Amino acid sequence: MIHEHHLPVTRTARYCTLGPVSGAPKQLWIACHGYGQLAARFLRHFETIDDGTRLIVAPEGLSRFYLGSDEGSHADTKVGATWMTREDRLSEIDDYIGYLDALHAQLARGYDLAATRVIALGFSQGVATVCRWVERGAARVDEVVLWAGEVPPDMDLARPAHPLRTKRPIFVVGDADPYAPPETIAAHERRLREKGITFEGIRFPGGHRLDYDTLRALAARWG
Repeated sequence: MIHEHHLPVTRTARYCTLGPVSGAPKQLWIACHGYGQLAARFLRHFETIDDGTRLIVAPEGLSRFYLGSDEGSHADTKVGATWMTREDRLSEIDDYIGYLDALHAQLARGYDLAATRVIALGFSQGVATVCRWVERGAARVDEVVLWAGEVPPDMDLARPAHPLRTKRPIFVVGDADPYAPPETIAAHERRLREKGITFEGIRFPGGHRLDYDTLRALAARWG
């Protein structure tokens, strides 16, 4: 008979940064990429808000893989990362919540974050990552931006003390996003309202991507 076991281990996580290397930034963005992306490439999209006063940090998912289905040589195959799969998902969720808490703690040792506004942004698959981190993590998060993704359906949003009740998350989606047709957006928003979650919705012309005008507007909103 096969018995499944779990053994916590120490491993090295990678993250990339834009902005000051010390001091007291006005804003700290923790930006979680989507499925199949890597931190450095994802972070390039945030150069549009890198004005020297904002620290933008892109943690990379703990599981990397070769993109595409070619089973031959991977010498020239692009690599992507994922936050989790359905396999042993609860352990993977625990791991990335601990990872993001550890990352925030490390940043707090290197910067003065006492007066810094902390913004957690998730894109696509990163939306679920950010939602679960805000729900179960120990770090202080002031603003939540959920871009091109949905709040995971298994989260207990009806819990009176649920963090998303006080954060008023911002949902951003392109009006031509093939993964978010109008009926899907409407059903998601209806579920949130039924659970008593107050939120803001932002639309932009485009597909499943980050929009620079919207990013700049959000950054300017918080100073």
